[in-house]
Amino acid sequence: MTSAETFRPAVSMVATSNRRNSMLDLARQAETLGFAGIACPSLGAAMGFCVSLAHATSTIKFWTSIQPIYYSHAIEMANTAAHIHEVSNSRFGLGLGVSHGPVINRLGATTATPLTDIKNYVETMRAQERFAGELPPIYLATLRNKMLDLATEISQGAIWANASLTSIRSQLSRIDSLRRSEMFLANMIPTVISNDLAAAHAIHRKTLVGYVSLPNYRNYWRSCGYGEQIDAFEKILDSAKKETRSSNNIAATNAAIIAAMDTQWLTDCTLSGDVDSVREGLWSWASAGVLPIAVMSSTSGGQAQAIGELFSAYSR
Repeated sequence: MTSAETFRPAVSMVATSNRRNSMLDLARQAETLGFAGIACPSLGAAMGFCVSLAHATSTIKFWTSIQPIYYSHAIEMANTAAHIHEVSNSRFGLGLGVSHGPVINRLGATTATPLTDIKNYVETMRAQERFAGELPPIYLATLRNKMLDLATEISQGAIWANASLTSIRSQLSRIDSLRRSEMFLANMIPTVISNDLAAAHAIHRKTLVGYVSLPNYRNYWRSCGYGEQIDAFEKILDSAKKETRSSNNIAATNAAIIAAMDTQWLTDCTLSGDVDSVREGLWSWASAGVLPIAVMSSTSGGQAQAIGELFSAYSR
């Protein structure tokens, strides 16, 4: 019987410049240790990393979480995804999302609405399948109910990030039980293994500052019952809009947001603590019906150090 001791979560890996080979080494270690999968965020050239994972590993599943649809035309995405799906022996999953306003603005992308854009993108990909070959399972980046409903309708799964554990069961109840059993459901969870909770929470607060600035995340957390917390954030952000934008003002705004972060909200969306606490926390997500993806940080080092701490937690 699966339990917190025997369960293995998935782990997020970012293959940044000059760290790609070391990430592949960690991927092979995750496979040996029996981890549930490898999630590949877009900031580390996820599609390229997934090509390498298809050849560097042999049994572990892996997926993008999330590849923004505005990075590549849907036809080229279908061609690449079908290639990885085939050469990996069907171990690859394609997580797609519309990303966030700052990314879209930086790319100069023309958009309609998130729901329309991603629906059209998936339709174009599926039309290309007769030329590209069989597509991998497609998962949609999800926060609120409308995108979850669309994911249920047109894809094989949904991936949250920084989701609320106390609210996730309510969202999942929207999906018919049979359909839910067929879907891939996962959540990217900022995770720190440390006996120093204050230090771990400090890392999480810095991690979540950027997300707090995004309206879609604030709207999601408000829907989860954190209205007072979001009101506090929006008061700070509204005040910052009235000031001249400068590095000093940005730093002051971020510091004010961090100071306003409630511990209850923070711990509902992240995981911290000693080895046993983190393993129990990851198991809580699995018990709720969602595969936890540990997005590791460390109080004593970088990504490789943090992932190593996770591996050690499951090697006892």
